[in-house]
Amino acid sequence: MIQEDSLILDHQQTLNKIRRIAYEVYENNFEEEEIIFAGIYDTGYLFAEILAAEFQKVAPISHQLIKIKLDKASPTQSDVEISDSEMDFTNKVIVIADDVLNTGKTIVYSLRPFLKVPVKKIQVAVIVDRNHLSFPVEATFVGYELSTTVNQHIEVKLETGQPYSVYLK
Repeated sequence: MIQEDSLILDHQQTLNKIRRIAYEVYENNFEEEEIIFAGIYDTGYLFAEILAAEFQKVAPISHQLIKIKLDKASPTQSDVEISDSEMDFTNKVIVIADDVLNTGKTIVYSLRPFLKVPVKKIQVAVIVDRNHLSFPVEATFVGYELSTTVNQHIEVKLETGQPYSVYLK
């Protein structure tokens, strides 16, 4: 059993998980002309940046990176903002990226802008899946599955210039 305040993934392990996800995204979309990585602000967007960079190293497919912003505390009361509101998502593959999948609420509400147009498919990539789903969301690409108690917290650190890490708090 993992104790609280434990390091779950160190820098190299976290980067290896993200690289593996990049390969999986490519394997699942190798016939596509373009993929859009949509990171949920803030740590999900950092993950999307790293994932897109790793994807670029392994895949000859063009990609775009966008930021999704919403109020995670009250998503029904806030608008969902996309960093490139003029981008055309029609018939595109969208990979929604977030650091941790907990209940699925953030992912569900972040889908709002993409449901207004006929996208080809929406996939979800997360570094950690905690298995506490309250919404019908399943991650397509998962770096690490970890069953936790509801009171525990997963902290993902992906700051530029700092070692990446995942902690159980």
